[in-house]
Amino acid sequence: MALIELRNVSKSHGEGPGATPVLEGIDLSVAEGEFLVILGFSGSGKTTLINLMAGLEKPTGGEVFFKDRPVTEPGPERGVIFQSYALMPWLTVEGNVLLALEAVFPKMPKAERARKAAHYIAMVGLSHAATRRPAELSGGMRQRVNVARALAVEPELLLLDEPLSALDALTRANLGDEILRIWETTRRTCVLITNDVDEALLLGDRIVTLTPDGTLGKEFPVTLPRPRNREAMNHDPAFRRLRAVVTKYLMTIGIDTRSESRRTLPPIVPAHEVTPRAVHESVRSRIEERYLEFSRVGKIYPTPKGPLTVVENFDLKVRKGEFISLIGHSGCGKSTVLSMVAGLSDVSMGGIVLDGREVVGAGPDRAVVFQSPNLFPWLTARENVAIGVDRVYPEASPAERMEVVEYYLERVGLADAMDRRAAEMSNGMRQRVGIARAFALGPRLLLLDEPFGMLDSLTRWELQEVLMEVWERTRVTAICVTHDVDEAILLADRVVMMTNGPGATIGRITRVDLPRPRTRQALLEHPDTEIYRQEVLDFLAEHEHGRIPPKKAVRAVAAE
Repeated sequence: MALIELRNVSKSHGEGPGATPVLEGIDLSVAEGEFLVILGFSGSGKTTLINLMAGLEKPTGGEVFFKDRPVTEPGPERGVIFQSYALMPWLTVEGNVLLALEAVFPKMPKAERARKAAHYIAMVGLSHAATRRPAELSGGMRQRVNVARALAVEPELLLLDEPLSALDALTRANLGDEILRIWETTRRTCVLITNDVDEALLLGDRIVTLTPDGTLGKEFPVTLPRPRNREAMNHDPAFRRLRAVVTKYLMTIGIDTRSESRRTLPPIVPAHEVTPRAVHESVRSRIEERYLEFSRVGKIYPTPKGPLTVVENFDLKVRKGEFISLIGHSGCGKSTVLSMVAGLSDVSMGGIVLDGREVVGAGPDRAVVFQSPNLFPWLTARENVAIGVDRVYPEASPAERMEVVEYYLERVGLADAMDRRAAEMSNGMRQRVGIARAFALGPRLLLLDEPFGMLDSLTRWELQEVLMEVWERTRVTAICVTHDVDEAILLADRVVMMTNGPGATIGRITRVDLPRPRTRQALLEHPDTEIYRQEVLDFLAEHEHGRIPPKKAVRAVAAE
């Protein structure tokens, strides 16, 4: 008998002719003790599906059953862990867990509740923080409190709605491993919503895909042996094969085909490209090879306890037109390096030279794309891009400048949304505007600071391909800060790996000799992709929690 079952379930928002369908014809059953993963794009109805199982929403059509009884309201037998933490800020870790226990077991003796709370707090590794309040905890720790609180009421079914998506890559991996360990200990029935294929394969017994139109897609049994180890799985041929199959399927059902631009760029030159023409030809060849040069760059911040060296001895030479991916654990100084070359933060030691001139202060010759594109919400996509273009091409006619704006908006797939205001756009669309704006400036250097970090995995894949397609046409020198190993390899000519801070520096550099132009699907099929992927994963595993001291890492990169 299924523990929970959905029979021909549909869900719409609104009523009458204006109703918006979210889910349609969902037939799904989850066996007792199973770990089911629902994998799909943002907007495909994944959270609505969890809410229906939890009894937080009612279906428009069909029925949801728990142990063959209709689900009509929430109940303690179905625990939910949401993406947001939803903790009581004035209560301690222990207080937040006890609050749930008091609500579900009001007649339980106080000592028994305290014992149970302590047990589950220990299970998620927070005994040392039981008396802290949420404001004193990191994002990963707050989500662990959520897990402890849900487990403490001992639900028969645990529903996890993207519980790791708001976390950085390392914290996400660690908490994912923690959830796996807890599941293997308790064997509670679990349903996990995610958009991360690796997470689905690590945790799930079965993957069910949800298509963008709210219907169930293909189902993939995960027969990888348990217990599963994240690092060991990367070496497993069966894992790699299944990962490729699931990824290709999701790309097939979800990634839109971008319209080909019919425009051509006018023959106009950005104002910041006029000066380099005066550089003598004898110097030009050297600059091509050392177009961007970091010389023993360091960054020191003053603190109440004395100077803190965040980055030191960062040495790197970048060729003109090269794409560099900068990767490392949170806090290793990746964004600090990007901020210094952008001129947004002063260099404390050493120097940075771009195209023969030292970097001092910010300038339009360096375009930056952040996690959040920082658009003016009341302006349209066209107007947001035009603001920069008007400054960078002062000698061009208004018609020529508008050609540049519209060319790049078409390139990023916004041909039909140029006049839509930023406030009316999804996160993915706003990031497309940010990418178009950066390329439209005709920069000498393109800087990308976790540009897709706030997006779900599947939208991120699409925008990575958009970025690659536009970059192939411009070949602008670029540096991208990322936590995503696959993204780093897809984009880069070289992947530069940083050691942990403080005093972070370059630990290893891997040259990615894969053919261009690149697409994610082509990389999945290339035999060398997994070799590069493993090199980066091994480095990150070695440096997790600072296991390798920076000086040893420096000697290693020097030997290379």
